[in-house]
Amino acid sequence: MSPPAGTDTGAPVPDGGTVVYELADGCTLDDVEEGSCYVGTVNGVVEYGVFVDLSEELSGLVHDSNLVGDYDVGDELVVELAQVRENGDVSFEEVQFADYTTESVGRGSDAVVDDLADATGETVTVRGEILQIKQTGGPTIFQLRDESGVVPCAAFDEAGVRAFPAVDLGDVAEVTGRVESRNGGVQVEVEELSVLGGDREQAVRDDIDEALDEAAEPADIDPLVEWPAFEKLWDDLRDVARQLRRTVLEGRPIRMRHHADGDGLCASVPLQLALERFVAQHYQDDEAGRHMLKRLPSKAPYYELEDVTRDLNFALENRERHGQKLPLVLMLDNGSTEEDTPAYRNLRHYDIPVVVVDHHHPDPEAVEPLIDAHVNPYLHDEDYRITTGMMCVELARMIDPSLTDELRHVPAVAGVSDRSEGEAMPDYVELARQEGYDEADLRDVGEALDYATFWLKYDDGRELIDDALNVNCDDRDRHEEIVEFLSTRAERDIDTQLDAAMDHLEHEHLDNGAHLYQIDVEHHAHRFTYPAPGKTTGKIHDRKVEETGDPVITIGYGPDFAVLRSDGVRLDIPEYVTELTDEIDGGGVSGGGHLVVGSIKFVKGMREQVIDALVEKMADAEIDEELQSTGVLSQD
Repeated sequence: MSPPAGTDTGAPVPDGGTVVYELADGCTLDDVEEGSCYVGTVNGVVEYGVFVDLSEELSGLVHDSNLVGDYDVGDELVVELAQVRENGDVSFEEVQFADYTTESVGRGSDAVVDDLADATGETVTVRGEILQIKQTGGPTIFQLRDESGVVPCAAFDEAGVRAFPAVDLGDVAEVTGRVESRNGGVQVEVEELSVLGGDREQAVRDDIDEALDEAAEPADIDPLVEWPAFEKLWDDLRDVARQLRRTVLEGRPIRMRHHADGDGLCASVPLQLALERFVAQHYQDDEAGRHMLKRLPSKAPYYELEDVTRDLNFALENRERHGQKLPLVLMLDNGSTEEDTPAYRNLRHYDIPVVVVDHHHPDPEAVEPLIDAHVNPYLHDEDYRITTGMMCVELARMIDPSLTDELRHVPAVAGVSDRSEGEAMPDYVELARQEGYDEADLRDVGEALDYATFWLKYDDGRELIDDALNVNCDDRDRHEEIVEFLSTRAERDIDTQLDAAMDHLEHEHLDNGAHLYQIDVEHHAHRFTYPAPGKTTGKIHDRKVEETGDPVITIGYGPDFAVLRSDGVRLDIPEYVTELTDEIDGGGVSGGGHLVVGSIKFVKGMREQVIDALVEKMADAEIDEELQSTGVLSQD
């Protein structure tokens, strides 16, 4: 049996094998011959048999006497071309084989996305799931994923008019077209596009699922330092790495929300770079990373309704205008507390998945029913000293281990920025020293990040932040110059702020022996400039810790908020918030944080009562030398 005209043959058929041909939609009688076997789809059922399509242009009848099974519209079967009459009518007979080889007719050679870079200028056929349908002013762009990658397929009907309108997001399709170079990758210029169903659809889905399971598996790496406390979180981080890789592979965008401070940047910047590089490995479009991933700073230490409303609006617009799937929301260095739950409930209306990586004291009973994954040291009887930046550097390495050398200094920057006194801090500092950073350099980088972020406000400041952190930065000299400039300006502004504020400190000795310093930062510090009230309170606190060498608690308050810092005193700020909420009727108390750093909110008219009650609790707190500055990083 010779192949029909127009056949693109694949691998040789084994001896004794049978060939069954699949016709492209444009195939006609010229592409078939009597006695050959074809894949057909039932398009009608009548009393005397079934009508079968071999292509959009070629149909025929299988008489009831030549049918083996029972079929409904849409079912597939294999038929032999029995006769072509003079009037062009075609009759088939059903045939069944234990095994056969399928070959394509009238289309380009079968290909997978990963091989298209070597097929520029050729006509190919690819099969996969439609991940995105974007209508441009010219063609319609279908992003198609097969088992090896994602490729844009451009189909043109009329300028700005949707091509193949019956094709939906999530369909499995067969695309035939010419491979062209575009946007740093390749694009298929569509000649034919059809939606697959039945066994052919399921076979494609099975191939994709198997390949995605394998590609989503995180890299097998060792932690940067040995730290038993950190090892407790390792499996949780691997699960999140697997979920993030799978999210990218499935074509779902990621919106990365992170606290706008040094630790939040040390968490989000490496992870953004790792995910972008992972996107580049699997998408035939160098702009895919920009569309797939967005890093978004959050000023508040929780997911504000203002932020979630913006995220939802952006996601829904992208789904409507660009045919994107709704995103996964990735929360970094925030997202673990009950204050986050209203935002999460809003996302639930649209079944948007949420993943949280955080080191603030969590409210798991409130949060975890609303999210898909939660990594937090407190869930393993550890605490804030394992910073989010430390966790996310390892998470980034699980996604792209080639980043390791570029990230070795980042955990130390995260630890300095968040005042971690974890047992592994000396090891992280040593890693940074090997990369050319002494202890003063680490503090300067953290200060530069805080300073830049303050002025960037809600902008991610991608290039500037990359250079300040020296991640994805191609010029070490420029990095050092930027850090020197920003940190020097930050130090100048801090000195100006403290010169104004220090004379207004109120001081008392608590019954437990700790110093308590309080300041009204609303009236006795410059507003709308750097440092902000929280940072101002922290800098005042650091100065008093250095001056006294004793346990110190510092409260910086405004009309309806208080920022809390402690050194050498075992406060439990989340527990205090819970107690104050119950004890002060009408106080409107909320907030949280770590054991030694936190903030609370309250209604303006209850400020004096709330702060007095808070000070009473602090006076009963245990003095704990383990929570006192130990000089892991010297202050000179």
